[in-house]
Amino acid sequence: MQVIYEDNHILVVNKAPGEIVQGDKTGDVPLSDLVRQYIKEKYQKPGNVFLGVVHRLDRPVGGLVIFARTSKALSRLNRMFANGEVHKTYWAITPIPNSQLLTPRSQLLTHWLTRNEQQNKSYAHDHEVPDSKKAQLRLSCIAVGDRYQLLEVQLLTGRHHQIRCQLAAIGCPIKGDLKYGSPRSNPDGSISLLARSIAFTHPVSGEELFFEAPLPEDGLWKVLLEL
Repeated sequence: MQVIYEDNHILVVNKAPGEIVQGDKTGDVPLSDLVRQYIKEKYQKPGNVFLGVVHRLDRPVGGLVIFARTSKALSRLNRMFANGEVHKTYWAITPIPNSQLLTPRSQLLTHWLTRNEQQNKSYAHDHEVPDSKKAQLRLSCIAVGDRYQLLEVQLLTGRHHQIRCQLAAIGCPIKGDLKYGSPRSNPDGSISLLARSIAFTHPVSGEELFFEAPLPEDGLWKVLLEL
């Protein structure tokens, strides 16, 4: 667990791929429990430690996660996320589509997503269908290599597997994401999607904050960024 920032009200952690943010049916130890233990030991707190889970990342995704250390911060952060006041930027590595390269110019993607609970998978549609939810993101191409490209994504809505599903729908499945059409997995079981940066106003102090996650150790990230 890598702590990027902490104060009396919030804590920002760089989540490793494979970790779960909150407990689930697997029974694996979640990141939230590790953060609680970290606070308990560092500040020698007796009894239970308060920690609010504000948002989540899919298990195979790495990057920045915010936790609330007080109930005041939790309620305000929940409201900020609901109102779109927390700005998250993701980076993704995808194969270059056969049709054409994505242009560096920012473009808006709009789909309507339906979710299959049994498969834990979302499906993208070009028009509204029954039980679908509108999904929008803005993306641009940062770099293009021989076989892969590095995309920057800004979520405008928060849907289940939204980035993974929408990129797959335009012929750009995220590298390593078998569920959404990648031909092979990454060696460590991750997918090449990173919650790269996050910008928001501190829920208590009002200070403007910006944090950036370090790049994964996979050298392809650095190679593409150098391009």
